[in-house]
Amino acid sequence: MEFPSPAAAACMMNSELDPAMTEALLSRAPMSADISASMGYIRGGSVLVTGAGGSVGSELCRRIAEFEPKVLIAFDIAENGVYELKAELERRFPSLKLAVRIGSVRDEARLDSVFAEFRPDCVFHAAAHKHVPLMEEAPGEAVKNNVFGTLNTARAADRYAAKLMLLISTDKAVAPTGVMGASKRLCEMIVRMMLRRSNTVFASVRFGNLLCSNGSVVPLFMKQIALGGPVTVTHPEVSRYFMTVPEAATLVLLAGAYARGGEVFVLDMGEPVRIDALARRLILLGGLTPEKDVSIVYTGLRAGEKLCEELFNADERIERTENEFIRVARSKDVNERELMQGLERLRELADREPSLVREELMRLTEAR
Repeated sequence: MEFPSPAAAACMMNSELDPAMTEALLSRAPMSADISASMGYIRGGSVLVTGAGGSVGSELCRRIAEFEPKVLIAFDIAENGVYELKAELERRFPSLKLAVRIGSVRDEARLDSVFAEFRPDCVFHAAAHKHVPLMEEAPGEAVKNNVFGTLNTARAADRYAAKLMLLISTDKAVAPTGVMGASKRLCEMIVRMMLRRSNTVFASVRFGNLLCSNGSVVPLFMKQIALGGPVTVTHPEVSRYFMTVPEAATLVLLAGAYARGGEVFVLDMGEPVRIDALARRLILLGGLTPEKDVSIVYTGLRAGEKLCEELFNADERIERTENEFIRVARSKDVNERELMQGLERLRELADREPSLVREELMRLTEAR
């Protein structure tokens, strides 16, 4: 049993699906926007992307390359992803000045050397651990990579006078119930804290699940369908917000143009999609019948998962922007003293008992 090869290949390669198939999966038309008039902050500048080998980071690099930066710096610890990205960008943009640097955002000295070498004007911080169940098992790694990786990057952006640092966040940072979401909530808080002590413009972009991103549910379902099933869904009522990777990258770049400091830009993804319905649509698109040709099995919500995601915290004030797909969430100020004390406790706990790390993470992000 084989899934239609063009769709499967596109999704497995993390590229854009056929618009008709995308619309069928999202229950809406893909968003489109001509952003060229807003990309003056990219043209002629030095642009650093952390996590450049990942789904969002690599698509950001592709889009940034279109707008003629002085130099694009692709930074990632995962060399295979950036190796493939480098080959693609060199083929598609032969005049692009591209610098690939291997390193981790956990490593302050390595980050400092890259910032000192290029003194980036703009920093897009996409490096992060993102898998919810895996981070429940390894909360110390979420703290070291997501939380302190963001703090290290933000401090470097400030130290080397970057004009802009934009954090890529997630809807799981809203009223978090798990380690990954709580770690990203802390990242948003760090970015707001840094704004008060720096001339760099710091802001965040928050969105949901990305269709066909690495490790996401659509490629998993496609593989399960190709093997004849079953397709595994955690709960019959579980739902998630979805957008395509190209949509996300486009709107992140627009958010960078709008940023003045302290904003959490929230991208409009339409209505949430029930995962059960998504699985059934994929089976039908493969020319098969759900429950007859391919069974669906409900496995139960995993640790750290919600039944439904949210886009805004209860205390956030919502504002519109000139783009209908981008809103701004504004929160109360972060208590810098309390946050720094909490971060120090997390640093001490990161390599200790996971339950202690999880407890401190949730305490720090509760009702904040």
